[in-house]
Amino acid sequence: MQRFPTDMAERIGLMVLADPGPGVLYQLTGVIARFNGDITSVEIIGAGPDGARLSFEIDLPGPPDALVQEIRALAIVRGAELVGTLQTIYGKRIIIMGGGAQVGQVAIGAISEADRHNIRGERISVDTIPLVGEQPLADAVRAVARLPRAKALVLAGSIMGGEIEKAVREVRAQGLLVVSLNMAGSVPEAADLVVTDPVQAGVMTVMAIADTAKFTVDRLQRRVF
Repeated sequence: MQRFPTDMAERIGLMVLADPGPGVLYQLTGVIARFNGDITSVEIIGAGPDGARLSFEIDLPGPPDALVQEIRALAIVRGAELVGTLQTIYGKRIIIMGGGAQVGQVAIGAISEADRHNIRGERISVDTIPLVGEQPLADAVRAVARLPRAKALVLAGSIMGGEIEKAVREVRAQGLLVVSLNMAGSVPEAADLVVTDPVQAGVMTVMAIADTAKFTVDRLQRRVF
């Protein structure tokens, strides 16, 4: 089998349709490992009696053709094809959560600003979830750190604190940018950036993560606007 230096790695997307049953992932990842592939993301999209669809994103040194052929040769595999990576198609993700009205206003700003950058070659997607309650929000905040490609979280509401504040500090420690509306409660004290106007909060969040912008949160002289 031909080997390639790891510094030549290129990220590919691979979609596999396989038979259901135990050991499927083990066999697939074994082939990928033999080609020095570094799996950066894997998701089982659907599994049932008719088979399972598995999506891989792999940093692969060298051309992918031989890898795909060997995957297809496995007895458990019904089909395999190269696909675009989600990073290429959807890019960085912004998650907006909190009260429905505030979430909607933040989304207006974020989507409008993301459109401006995406036209220039950026890829930024915006996800929203209207959600209330301290524990549900705290659980959702912590889950954002586990979402693939999530770069920023916007908390949009009238009052948040307690367990939500603890969750905010945890995800910030993991490298997630957290923007908060200027609200009652202790969450604004824990956030990277606090913005009073919800539309502006959406705009500034996109600018903070966009490669095509020159706005950096760390260089701000103040963090409340």
